[in-house]
Amino acid sequence: MTDDDVLAEFRAAGALLEGHFILSSGLHSPRYLQCARVLMDPERASRLASALAARIPRELRSQIGIVVSPAMGGVIIGHEMGRALGVEAIFVERPTGRFELRRGFRLNEGQKVLLVEDVVTTGLSSREAMQAVAEAGGEVIAAASLIDRSAGAADMGVPFFPLVALNVPSYDPAELPPELAAIPAEKPGSRKHVLSAAEGAA
Repeated sequence: MTDDDVLAEFRAAGALLEGHFILSSGLHSPRYLQCARVLMDPERASRLASALAARIPRELRSQIGIVVSPAMGGVIIGHEMGRALGVEAIFVERPTGRFELRRGFRLNEGQKVLLVEDVVTTGLSSREAMQAVAEAGGEVIAAASLIDRSAGAADMGVPFFPLVALNVPSYDPAELPPELAAIPAEKPGSRKHVLSAAEGAA
């Protein structure tokens, strides 16, 4: 699956958005890829996961014992990656601000883990999830995501395999270009919240 093929899947799902968006990292961007929409079709999710699994070298793929993904965004693609790789898939949550395993999920000591995200922007949440995996006894040997918004700049600390890398500009809220600052900012996600241009730049 080429980069154009992947983006065509997002467009077909109405998941490639244009406007003014606040990313989970706090950075602002004129484009947003809504992975929840592209993954709502199980067949499309399966296609994307199979293509992503194929990006991981066979030798490394054979070592993966389990997939771990951060909730919420990584849960669906993590589950589909588990299916594509023939291993179990679990997720970490942060009910108190730090990622942790809950719901009876456990890792065996030294178990080899593939960390799977939907979108990586800075890699910070991925590294936090990796810390939770390490504390639970697992070893992250690689990371994967549908989208790498950093265009290769994110430091994951392990081999990283995105399905597509995008060079989409993102800005600190104090350094917005005028044309972006003039548009009300929207924070996509489970709760719809639109900020005024003044709030978005605050």
